Amino acid sequence: MKKIASVFVVLLVMSAASIKTYAQVSIGISVNTAPPVLPTYTQPPCPVDGYLWTPGYWAYDQDGGYYWVPGVWVNPPQVGYLWTPGYWGYDGAVYIYHEGYWGHHIGFYGGVNYGYGYAGSGYVGGRWAGNSFQYNTAVVNVNNTVVHNTYINKTVVNNVTVNNNSFNGPGGVTAKPGPQERAAEKEEHVQPTSDQISHRQVAVKDQSQFARNNNGHPTTAAMNRVNGSRFTPEGNNARAFSRSNANNNPAKPRPSESTDHPVSNRPRLVNNQPRPEGEGNQARPVNQQRAITPHRQVPAQHHAAPHRERQH
Repeated sequence: MKKIASVFVVLLVMSAASIKTYAQVSIGISVNTAPPVLPTYTQPPCPVDGYLWTPGYWAYDQDGGYYWVPGVWVNPPQVGYLWTPGYWGYDGAVYIYHEGYWGHHIGFYGGVNYGYGYAGSGYVGGRWAGNSFQYNTAVVNVNNTVVHNTYINKTVVNNVTVNNNSFNGPGGVTAKPGPQERAAEKEEHVQPTSDQISHRQVAVKDQSQFARNNNGHPTTAAMNRVNGSRFTPEGNNARAFSRSNANNNPAKPRPSESTDHPVSNRPRLVNNQPRPEGEGNQARPVNQQRAITPHRQVPAQHHAAPHRERQH
């Protein structure tokens, strides 16, 4: 009986360990249709010294389909950590999303060119120098009144997406992970922070971010920080643009309704225009289908923030 009990305890411990390991692994979703092409947009300036850029991406909701999560500057979970973006991978049957993560080195993100330092492999938008992050202003946009740790390396200029492919696999990017990326995948990782998860949850509640409503051209393409200012693909303030557009294009009442109660229209969306540095393709309409497997988000791990925001 003691031997049986010992075996049971060992199995219980192994089971608990496997559950813990499973909880630390990012669980993606699989979809039958490809994500839209990546929109080309202007990066807002970094608002706080020490913040790192996380590029925008197409996420998926079971009810609404693909929606755009704006690119945003965020506070890294630890000093010395870099962000490896998530990416969609196509295996010939379904499109599977691989969640991004934080680590000491950049891992494989599908070879997708997200722009602003994420050209498909590695990151050239900046580097850690001790406890400070230095920004390559040839690649990223910073607010020089608050960010002073900068350098210029014009040999790596690649600010905008080139081919706009949003997934890896047949019909998309055909890149394979290199030795350094494979090594980075085996390192200790930190999952998306609570701010990043909150940022995605806000995006999924905004119907204007869904590809079925914007035809692949989201009005809010980027933000300067989580819960901060919204920017159109051209770099204009999205909320100011919406108010201005509504004033210039007042809603017309339907024939059957009184002019005392006009019907409010959504502001007309801006066509996605690439910046002078590069040229992107127009996004294609998306044929939405429900996900094969449910989306499971893994809670973010909490870490002490390496930088404290300046109080105004």
